[in-house]
Parts: sequence; structure tokens; C-alpha cells
Amino acid sequence: MTVRRLILMRHAKSSWKEAGMSDHDRPLNGRGRRDAPLMAAELSDRDWAPDAAVSSTAQRTRETWGLLAPTFDVERVLFSESLYLAGLEEIIEHAADWPDGWGTVIVLGHNPGWSHAASRLSRQPIEMTTANCALLTGEGDTWGEAFRSPWALDALLRPREPRG
Repeated sequence: MTVRRLILMRHAKSSWKEAGMSDHDRPLNGRGRRDAPLMAAELSDRDWAPDAAVSSTAQRTRETWGLLAPTFDVERVLFSESLYLAGLEEIIEHAADWPDGWGTVIVLGHNPGWSHAASRLSRQPIEMTTANCALLTGEGDTWGEAFRSPWALDALLRPREPRG
């Protein structure tokens, strides 16, 4: 069996500054722009560099990926409208098309879907606040097979908690 690593990351903190802006178009705020590179460094330090990135099309997820990207050499970046305010089912639908060669994939999205997805995969309650990363490990010769098997939570990374 092949080990599969999934990084579920909730977008970094977004701005509510502009009244009337659509939720989809909200950008990151200053804290979000500071936290995203911290999370990229933490993922790199833990040797959790993604082979590919899959993200919602929302401005705040695009910006989060833009701040993570310089740390990693990813094979492919995919933006999908169907991941906007999505959950585990949509992640699994996307994973069916992921190449077997991708060992680690980061998926950027939103709550409540990301908290529910992390909780269901790990079989424990997880609350994903902004810029959190759930590092999950599964097994399967394909991504589809991995999502039919149990996953283990390797770590839950939060930008406001000390590293160790």
C-alpha cells in the first residue's frame, strides 16, 4: 500500500473591511498575510511539502496559496469553484482525478466544510480556525482507495500555537 498525505488547510484570516463585497471576493487581512507564510515554513520544517495544490476559487484561498507557493515546488495547482464552501464529498470527488504519483496534496478551503472533513477523516472532533492545517495520513494505491480507508491525524497546525 502507498502512503497518502493530505493537508487540509483553511484559508488564512480574511478582511471584512469593504462593505458590500461578496464573500467570494474577500481578500486576506494583515494577520492572514502574516500567518500563511508561517504555516508554509512549518509544513516545510515537518517535511510535508505538497506535490500538488487544490483550492477553492475564492480570493482568500487564492491569496493563501500565493503566500504558501514560494516555499514549495508543486507539480500542479488546481482552482475549483466546486470547493467554495464545500466539504469532504467534494474533496473525494476531486481526489478521484488525482494522479497516483501525488503523494502529498494540500487542499485549501473554508468552514464549516473543512472542520467537518478533518473530523470525519480523523474520527475525532477538529475545529479548523483560519490558517489551520490538518495533516492526515492514509493508505491506498490510488487516492480513491485511500479515501475508502481510515485516516490518521498526524498533527493539527495552528499559527498561534508554539512550535515544537
